[in-house]
Amino acid sequence: MQTFRLLPALRSALIWCAIVLLILIWLPLLAAIALFDRDPVRYRTGRWFRRLGVAMTRVNPAWRLSVGGYVPENPRNPYMVVSNHQSMADIPLISHVPWEMKWVGKKELFRLPIIGWMMRMAHDIPVDRSDRRSGARMMLRVVKTLEQRCSVIMFPEGTRSMDGRVGRFNDGAFHLAVKAGVPVLPVVVEGSHGCLPKKTWMFGPVNIRLEVLPPVPADSDPIALRDTVRSLIIAKLAEWRKVSPDEVDGLR
Repeated sequence: MQTFRLLPALRSALIWCAIVLLILIWLPLLAAIALFDRDPVRYRTGRWFRRLGVAMTRVNPAWRLSVGGYVPENPRNPYMVVSNHQSMADIPLISHVPWEMKWVGKKELFRLPIIGWMMRMAHDIPVDRSDRRSGARMMLRVVKTLEQRCSVIMFPEGTRSMDGRVGRFNDGAFHLAVKAGVPVLPVVVEGSHGCLPKKTWMFGPVNIRLEVLPPVPADSDPIALRDTVRSLIIAKLAEWRKVSPDEVDGLR
């Protein structure tokens, strides 16, 4: 019994070592790319930063990821991308989509050594949720980024789901889509809550599905747009789980 427990622990330790090594390798690489990236949104720098997420996933044999769905014909046609949120692993998992988008994240992440530095190099967008002025600055940056033909992604739930059901969506991403006149692109993630179970450092063996749904035009009011997109994400999760949408809706 002890041997069986040791094997997952050893595997997880080796995966963590590989991830740390990748991060240390990526920092000077990304700095060099950013130095010569003249795009106002540092599109190439951001794209290379997302490749770190892809590499982190590939060195983890415990994660089996399937990616599918809509792919924009022109990656520089901007979208307001929104996704359900099950785990911190969602960030490297969603990095597998084949286009660049800037992430809106808590300001604390930008203060982290190495990862925070790379987020700044990639021109990701910080926000302090307790500061209204920070929220206003974030919204201005999101609109400007969209105007500069780069997509932006947000988690409208604001926090990770504890039970895999979809929580309440905040309105912010949908107001921004309407203001900027860009479609909303829903992303659905399933299975990532088991990637790194709470209160453990060991990776769980999981099958993860990620699907990009067709874009939803932002030609309605933000609240109706929010409810439409949330319903689409819930419906897809319910289809995968073979349950009714009410069982996936965290507000029911």
